[in-house]
Amino acid sequence: MPKLGLSGRVGFAAMASVMLPFTARASAVPPPSAAAVKAVIDCRAISDSTARLACFDKSVAAMAQAESSGDLMTIDREQRRAVRKQAFGLTLPTLEIFNRGEKPEEANRITAKVARARQDASGKWMITLDDGAVWLQTDDYMLNHDPRPGSTVVISKGVLGSFFIKVDGQEAIKARRVS
Repeated sequence: MPKLGLSGRVGFAAMASVMLPFTARASAVPPPSAAAVKAVIDCRAISDSTARLACFDKSVAAMAQAESSGDLMTIDREQRRAVRKQAFGLTLPTLEIFNRGEKPEEANRITAKVARARQDASGKWMITLDDGAVWLQTDDYMLNHDPRPGSTVVISKGVLGSFFIKVDGQEAIKARRVS
């Protein structure tokens, strides 16, 4: 095997760091239901109605206690989507739980509004969305129309951790989330 110079080692390290989240995601198994939730669900299997009601009463009380103490947190689909949208573009494989029940195209794309947009010294767009997320253009593609506050953007996942932003339906530019 040939020796790698500094740039080769840096390139290899960069490729390994890009691939690591994908191996983590590929092996991720959805977590099981919380014990308090499972206890409520398990009550359905009891055939005696009095015993089943007692089981439901006991397990629902335990679930309410777990939620009020912070040991259990429940969120609905809209709350989950809001969290997923806020974290979109960040490399946080532990947040995959928020994709459960979503269609792949919903989990791999968001639509948002531009709050601010500016070009840096090298002409790359820095786009701040209405939720505060900041995206930086990484390619040299020139947009036909500048993004403005209120512009609609569609951000889609690409391959190897890349993302593409379409501003008001224009050709997509490649970008990465910076905050």
